[in-house]
Amino acid sequence: MYPFGFGLIYTSFNYENLVVNSKEITKDSLVTISIDISNTGQRAGDEVVQLYISDVVASRVRPVKELKGFKKINLQPKERQTVTFEIDINSLGFYNEVMEYIVEPGLFKVFIGSNSQEGLEGEFRVLEK
Repeated sequence: MYPFGFGLIYTSFNYENLVVNSKEITKDSLVTISIDISNTGQRAGDEVVQLYISDVVASRVRPVKELKGFKKINLQPKERQTVTFEIDINSLGFYNEVMEYIVEPGLFKVFIGSNSQEGLEGEFRVLEK
């Protein structure tokens, strides 16, 4: 079986320099995440850059990784591009046992790659206030 998002291409891409704009944020903020992608192959190619988020500790069972964004880019051989995602903290919430939508404070992991199993990892913390 192939991981979610897997695709065959005629070139190769390199992911580097994952940057999370802030390590600690409040519940009414945006998180900006960026990464550099370069085409290391000999042919032009399209790449779908995928962003996954994981809530490390939650009061309810949460998915191991949730797809929160993706962008399709085209790179010529040896070309490099910075891809940026903005995540609204409210998109990290869930419904609790009394059906209230909440965003719990805590640590969130960020994964960016070409599929759900490969890529670079970062993190940020959502503060109570």
